[in-house]
Amino acid sequence: MSDTNINWFPGHMARAKKDLQKNLKLVDAVFVMLDARIPASSNNPSITSRLGDKIVYVLLSKADLADAQHTKTWIKWFEANGIEAMPVDLISGRGMKAVISSLSSILEKKLLSKRKSLRRTLPRCMVVGIPNVGKSMFINKMAGSKPARTGQYPGVTRGPQWISISDKLEMLDMPGILWPKLEDRDQAMKLAATGAIKKEVFDPGEVSQWLLEWFVCNKPDLIKGHFGIDEVYPGTEQLAELIGKKRGFLTAGGNVDGLRTADHILKEFKEGKLGRITLETPNEKERTSRASGKTGQPAQL
Repeated sequence: MSDTNINWFPGHMARAKKDLQKNLKLVDAVFVMLDARIPASSNNPSITSRLGDKIVYVLLSKADLADAQHTKTWIKWFEANGIEAMPVDLISGRGMKAVISSLSSILEKKLLSKRKSLRRTLPRCMVVGIPNVGKSMFINKMAGSKPARTGQYPGVTRGPQWISISDKLEMLDMPGILWPKLEDRDQAMKLAATGAIKKEVFDPGEVSQWLLEWFVCNKPDLIKGHFGIDEVYPGTEQLAELIGKKRGFLTAGGNVDGLRTADHILKEFKEGKLGRITLETPNEKERTSRASGKTGQPAQL
C-alpha cells in the first residue's frame, strides 16, 4: 500500500465541518478530544483551526491504554503552550472530576449572566475530535447515563446531538472528522492502528506490520513476552508469520492465515493486551505551537 492509500472522508464528515462552524456560536467552551496514544496524530487542524476565540480544553482519552509517563509528558507540553489538558479514562471514569472542576468557572460566569438578564442561558459546551476517540462516551460519563450513541467503531455519531448533562449544562456531541486525504504515512498508520479509521478502508496486513516494526524498534521485549517468541526478526513479515504459527492461525493447506494474524495483532493492540503504549511523544519532532492565552483563555492547538 502506498502512503496515500488511506482516503476516508464520507459525506457525513463534510456535513460535520459545516455543522461545527454553525454551532460554534452557540457554545461557551469546546472540549477537543485527542487519543492519548497519539495526541499529535489525532489532532485534526481542520477542527481546531476553526475554534476562534472559544475557551478550549484538551482531553486525552483512552488514557488507560497509553503509557502513563508519556501522558504526563504530553500534559506538560500542552501546559507549556498555554492549553489546559487532562487525561481521562472513559472506562473507569478516572479524570472526570478534574474535568468537572475545570468547568466550574464557566458555569459560574454563565449563571451570573442568567441572573442579570433573566434569560435562560444554560452553559453549553461542544465536544469535537476524530472518529472513535470517545466523544460520546465522555458525554455519557458526564450525564451519568447513555443518551449519546456509542460504538467500538468509527462513524457511530452521524450528526450533532444536544445532551442535557443536568439542569445546569448542555453538551453538543459532534461527529468525528478526519482529513479528506491522509498524506503522512506514519500518521495514517497510527490512526488505523488505534481504530480511528474503519478497517474496510485500509490493508490490515500493512498496518499490523507497521505496528510490529514500531514494537521491534521500541519495545521488542513486549512482543517476545506476549507472543512467546525467543527472538524478534528485523523483517516484520517473518515476525507476523511466526506469530500466526504461535497462535495457530493456519489455512487448510497449513500456511499461516495472514489476514487473521493481522486482525489479531491489531485487535490485541487496541484492547491494550500488548501493554499501555503511546506511539508518539512531543520530542519526536519539531511542532509549531499556535497556542495562545493561558488556562481558561481562548487557545488554538
